[in-house]
Amino acid sequence: MRPLSQRPRTETRVVFADIDDTLTTEGLITAPSFSALWALHDAGIAVVPVTGRPAGWCDHIARMWPVAGVVGENGAFYFRYDAAGRTLTRRFVLDETTRAGLQDRLRAIRDRVLAEVPGAAVASDQAYRIHDLAIDFCEDVPPLDRAAVDRIVAIFEAAGATAKVSSIHVNGWFGTYDKLGMMKTFAAEVLGLDLDDPADRTRAVYVGDSPNDEPAFAFFEHGVGVANVRDFEDRLRAPPAWVTEARGGEGFAELAEHLLG
Repeated sequence: MRPLSQRPRTETRVVFADIDDTLTTEGLITAPSFSALWALHDAGIAVVPVTGRPAGWCDHIARMWPVAGVVGENGAFYFRYDAAGRTLTRRFVLDETTRAGLQDRLRAIRDRVLAEVPGAAVASDQAYRIHDLAIDFCEDVPPLDRAAVDRIVAIFEAAGATAKVSSIHVNGWFGTYDKLGMMKTFAAEVLGLDLDDPADRTRAVYVGDSPNDEPAFAFFEHGVGVANVRDFEDRLRAPPAWVTEARGGEGFAELAEHLLG
C-alpha cells in the first residue's frame, strides 16, 4: 500500500465508499467527512456509499445524504432517490418471494451463534434488515477475539450461507450476490459506466477499511484504504493500492481533497 499522496490524478466520475470506519469515525459522521461528501457532490463527482448496513438505514441515506445512491446489505440492492421526481428507486437482486423467506432460514444460524460464541450478539440494526443476519462482535458489545469471529464465520458457512467480516459485524446471507456486483449494476444503470471496461473503471474509485472490502480493492486499480485498513493488513490478500494518512472519516476527507485537487 502506497501513500495516497503518490496516487496519480485521474478523471473521477464516481467514488464508491464503505460507511463504517471509512465515512465514519468512532461510529459518527464527522464534520470533515460530511463536508467532503458535499464537496464531491458540488464538484459533480457521484458518491455511492456501499455498506452492510440495513435497508432501513439505506432508505434514509439515499433520501437525505448528498449521494447518487446507496448499495446496501452487502450488495442485495441499491436505493436511489430522485429529488426532482420525489421517487425512491429500489433495485433488488432477489425477487419478493425469495426475500420473504430469508429471515426464517437465518434464525437457525442466529440461535447457533448465540449458543456457541459467548459475547456475540445480534446487531442492533437487525430489525431494519431484509436479506441478511448481522452478528455484532465489537459495535455494542465488548470486542471479541479473532478466534470468536472466525467461529461465527464458520457457523454461517456450515449452514451454506455467505459470510463477510466488516470492522464491526459478521454479515451472513444466502445467495451469490456481493457488493461488487451491485456496484457494477448501479454504475451501468444509473451512471452509464461499464466497470468491466478498463477505461470506465479508471473513472471510479473505491475506498474502504476492512476485509469485506477486499474484492473491491482487488477490482479497482485505484482502490484506496483509509489508514485504519492497516489494522487488518495481515488478513488482506488483496490490499488497496493506496492508503490515506488519516483514519476513518478524516481519511475519506483526505481522499476527497486529493480528488478535487
